Amino acid sequence: MKLIGPFKQIVTLSNLSLRGKLSDEQLEIITDGGILINDGKVQKTGDFEALKIEYQDAEIESTEGEQIALPAFVDSHTHICFGGNRANDFAMRNAGKTYLEIAESGGGIWSSVQHTRNASEEELLKTLLERIDFLIALGITTIEIKSGYGLDVENELKMLKMIKKAQEKTEATLVPTCLSAHLKPRDFEGNNQEYLNYIITKILPKVKEENLAKRVDIFIEKSAFQPEESKDFLLKTKELGFEITVHADQFTPGSSRIAVEVGARSADHLEATVEEDIKFLAQSDTVATALPGASLGLGEKFTPARKLLDAGAILAIASDWNPGSAPMGNLITQASILAAYEKLTTAEVLAGITFRSAFALGLEGRGRLENGWKADFVTFKTNNFQNVLYHQGSLKTENVYINGDRI
Repeated sequence: MKLIGPFKQIVTLSNLSLRGKLSDEQLEIITDGGILINDGKVQKTGDFEALKIEYQDAEIESTEGEQIALPAFVDSHTHICFGGNRANDFAMRNAGKTYLEIAESGGGIWSSVQHTRNASEEELLKTLLERIDFLIALGITTIEIKSGYGLDVENELKMLKMIKKAQEKTEATLVPTCLSAHLKPRDFEGNNQEYLNYIITKILPKVKEENLAKRVDIFIEKSAFQPEESKDFLLKTKELGFEITVHADQFTPGSSRIAVEVGARSADHLEATVEEDIKFLAQSDTVATALPGASLGLGEKFTPARKLLDAGAILAIASDWNPGSAPMGNLITQASILAAYEKLTTAEVLAGITFRSAFALGLEGRGRLENGWKADFVTFKTNNFQNVLYHQGSLKTENVYINGDRI
């Protein structure tokens, strides 16, 4: 048993609802507090001195200077296993080139596919671990990671195996997702439906056999896969025993409704979601995941986060870190900017990058600091927790704890 503190403030996020809008007055803030850890989980939070008296046998880990503590963050949508670089895409896009023009000149997703296929396993693993370490340093201890830059049996499995190997080398929790349905590869001889059948019959059985992922994703968009063929694909993957999530409503509306209809864990992007589908999402348990990094990278509008929350949806916020549309990777900066544009409360943002994002991944018992929950938390050297979002990512973490241990 270990008691860590004292902290100027501990923001527990206890008692906040899973769905809908939140006010900052609902936040539980413990001043001069301590966190009691037992077997990798939070046993109790409260006044530090009182906990010292109550648990005299506890090992004391003292903090230095004024610090605040928050539950560690969850990034529920990333593409950080990739080869190559697409800085030229960003420059061309800012110079006025269209998505099609960039793709025709050798850029776009297909560029990342080629680089990832050409990368050795050692190269992929090395860069993946570097990106994981970057996220941990931001206070993110749970990270979803997609395949989707291999797009054939050999290379999709290569990506997922490197994610599995990375899990052996990091204390963060990695959640692999098979995104073979990112787009139909140029070298596949057949139509969309035939490629989706190839995923169902050739890729997913091996993913399941080798226990490489329990989740499947698909990009529903005019440039990728169409609504009806995507719905059929998702239902078939559910029959195979996979949980599902969807890239939905990024440029055109309608696919978030499919995500709800098939019982997807989350519908991610939603920049183009229309009013009737906001209500549809809000009446479901499908998490609406905002990806502000993609909006910033592409110069597109943000997910209508305020409307989703007001309607009663479960809103998560993730980085979408990828080499093309969202190269920043800094979830805190992105969430802070989204908050300014969409008028989100601090409570709504913190919920969106902790326990609500964990719910999107099917992970319960993390994202709050309360009895029995995973003791992953992050500290900042400040006397006011509001400074974390106020500084929009420039206030760096002081310490990151996983299972109650400082890493």
